[in-house]
Amino acid sequence: MERTYKKGNLVAADQVKPVQSELGGECPFNAKIPSLEDIRIAGSGKARVIRIQEGQIGTRTEYIQLSADDIPDIKRDILKTVVVSRYHPGKPGVGLVSGFGLKQGAIAASVSHDSHNIIAVGTSDDDILKVISKVIRHKGAMAARNDTGEASLPLSVAGLMSELPYEKVHDELFKLHKVTQSSGAVREPFMYLSFLALTVIPEIRITTKGMFDVNTFSHVSIFCEE
Repeated sequence: MERTYKKGNLVAADQVKPVQSELGGECPFNAKIPSLEDIRIAGSGKARVIRIQEGQIGTRTEYIQLSADDIPDIKRDILKTVVVSRYHPGKPGVGLVSGFGLKQGAIAASVSHDSHNIIAVGTSDDDILKVISKVIRHKGAMAARNDTGEASLPLSVAGLMSELPYEKVHDELFKLHKVTQSSGAVREPFMYLSFLALTVIPEIRITTKGMFDVNTFSHVSIFCEE
């Protein structure tokens, strides 16, 4: 501590010598890229769908008649969402979400409150796996792709922050914005994505184990049992 000021006045000086901080090493990132089979959905009937609400982080549960063959249903804005654990290899959680507006491509990020696993939303399994793969290769990132291009921002500090100069961060965020908007996405899709797995805010969420009903605080299947 070189100097301490209180109400604009110097009240102490040279009390504690500055300590050079050291980073504690690389943050563990043990995620495994899932297979097509890992994220496949089977079944039909009344399905639970996470409905995001524009301008809010709360979600609603919608019940929609669906067949697995119809997923994703881009016309009805029903897309697949996938959560992959960043801490240990394992099968991902898979669910359905509405409100992102994507007409093509997929987005993924390692910023996903509170556990900060890898979360993705997309219009095809292939696109979803590609953006998840990009995040894993960077050991944390924001990524987006569509039929005409892709963009990513590496988040080298715990998969949450970038060490790049702010000018470079700005440029990469702008590229991400261009890709998501050309895909038809809702404004600020990564903001909604980052809260989609936060299981303490109603009404329905997605985790590494699947869809999660916040009201009953329990995991639920995609298709309702008759």
